[in-house]
This record gives sequence, C-alpha cells and structure tokens, in this order.
Amino acid sequence: MPLDPRVKRFLDALAAGRPPNALDTSVAQRRLGLTELMKLAGPEAAVEHIEDRTLPGPAGPLGVRIYTPLLVGLPLAADLPLATDLPLPTDLPLAPGPPLLPGLIYFHGGGLVAGTVSTHDSIARALANAGACRVVSVEYRLAPEHPFPAALDDALAAVTHIGAHAAEFGIDGMRLGICGDSAGGTLAAATVQTVARIGSPRLALQLLICPILDYSRSTESRRDLASGYLVDQATLDHDLLHYAPPGTDPADPRISPLRADHVGGQPRTLIHTAEFDPLRDEGRDYFERLVRAHAEVSYTCHPGMIHLFYGLGAVIPYARTAFEQIGGEIRAALA
Repeated sequence: MPLDPRVKRFLDALAAGRPPNALDTSVAQRRLGLTELMKLAGPEAAVEHIEDRTLPGPAGPLGVRIYTPLLVGLPLAADLPLATDLPLPTDLPLAPGPPLLPGLIYFHGGGLVAGTVSTHDSIARALANAGACRVVSVEYRLAPEHPFPAALDDALAAVTHIGAHAAEFGIDGMRLGICGDSAGGTLAAATVQTVARIGSPRLALQLLICPILDYSRSTESRRDLASGYLVDQATLDHDLLHYAPPGTDPADPRISPLRADHVGGQPRTLIHTAEFDPLRDEGRDYFERLVRAHAEVSYTCHPGMIHLFYGLGAVIPYARTAFEQIGGEIRAALA
C-alpha cells in the first residue's frame, strides 16, 4: 500500500528542511538530531512508578531505568492462582515488596552512537503499559567513545544480572523478555544468541522492533528505500563507521546477527518491521531463518509505515495502534 498520509506529510516536511547528508554530520549533530526527533513522541504517558538504578557492568556501574506500568483492572502475579505442579521461584524476596510482574529488558535505538534512556522514555512507557510488564531500560555505552563491542558487553551484563536477580527488580524471573528497537534490536538479537549458547538466563520472549540485523549486505529494501524515508543508507553507514573499529568485519554476527551460523534455541520471538523501512527485509529474513530453526516466531510488517514510526506518536497516530498490538503479544507471551 502507499505511504500513510500522515507519514508522507511528515517526510515532506523533513525534506523541505533540506537536511545534510548524514555522512557529513558529526556524532554530536547525530545525537542532537535524534534528541529533537524523539520530541515528536507525543504526550508523556503516565506509568505507576519510575526508578533509576545501577547494576554491575563490565566497565563500571551501568545505569538502568525501571518502569512499573499502570495496571488498572489487570491481575498481578500475587493475585493469580498457583499451579501446584509447577516449581515455585526460589529467588522471591523474604521481606514484603512490590508484586512480581513480567519483565522486559529494553535497549533503545540510535545507531549505537546516539540515544539515551531519556530520549526513548516514551517507548519504554508505552511498552510497560501496553505489555503490562516492568520495563528495564538500559543505558549502554555508545560509540565512538566506546566502540564495538562495548555496547554488546553492556547488554549481556545487564541481561545476565537482571536474570539472576529478577525479584530485586520486581520481576518474575520465569517471565522475563528482551526487547530492542532499531540498533537496540541489534543488541537484543545478538545477546539472545549468546544467551542461547551459554544457557542462561532463561528468557521467555524476544521482541525486535524495526531491528538492524545485517550491516554486511544490501537488501532490496535498503536499495529501494535508500533515501527519503527517515533513515537513509548514509545514516546507517555513518553509524557503523563510528561504531566498528577499522578492520572489523561487518558480517561478524555480533554486529550482524542475521549472519550467525546458528539461530536455534531462542525464546518466543516477535519481529515487527515497517513497509517503507530500509531495514524491512532483514527483519523478514531473520523471521524466515528462525522458522527454519523451528523457533516459535511471528512477523508483522506495518503497512504504510517508516522506521521509528512507533516513537513518533505526535505526528503518526498509528503508533498507538501498533503498541496495542505489540502489547497484546507481550502479555500473551509472558502470561
């Protein structure tokens, strides 16, 4: 189908501003541009509680922000009947604390050179409320100050620590998932592949939203949508240039998870792409690889949408519809 009319109006307004070629911009300009773009998320959604915390990281304390959702009319874990034939978690806090909820560890987008927990606050809020889960948004290190594999090391450290101490985060460790959008999807997918190899922690869900999964080749969607659709090929090239040190192979599966030799042993996976996103085909290709690996996986391509549409609710109202669908899928997967 054609571009959504609201999306077309938004892209036309961007083009009228004559933005510079991404390869000619500095990292500071890239970061400022993303910060300004994310202000189009729309009104701040209320959540029950937000807490900033740190956890041990490979290069020092790693910041995280924990979102507790509004749960009006929804049952909490403490309200649900226990199935006597299932093992009870052994890491429940002895002292009274918040009820344990499903959890989602979230890695924001930004090409691994831009973005913060704060810029992507609206997405974390939407995931928490729509999915009725606690979201732990991770402030991983960015390139070029911290090039590959720093962000990936942080991602694995966060998932490992939260998995081992889920109850301390108010999360039911048997209902823990991982999520990433755009380049955060790169981190999520690569981390899940590592977790599958080492066997812990147990993950119940992988959610990838418009993920970057293959920096090593040019797909049809990358060629057809190379410019004019918010994320240009020049932007992707700019970010990779600053993220990967000279001599790094872009086909390394830690950078391009689609290129991994094996993708078996993964949790239930939800992949969402957008019809007019240059990254569309690699998301579909990953879905097909997981199907061949006999994973439980679903794929949705949002018609008429562009990259990051889900974070631009002020100008693209369909973002709310998408989160309603994604939230229902999260709740079903982490029930």
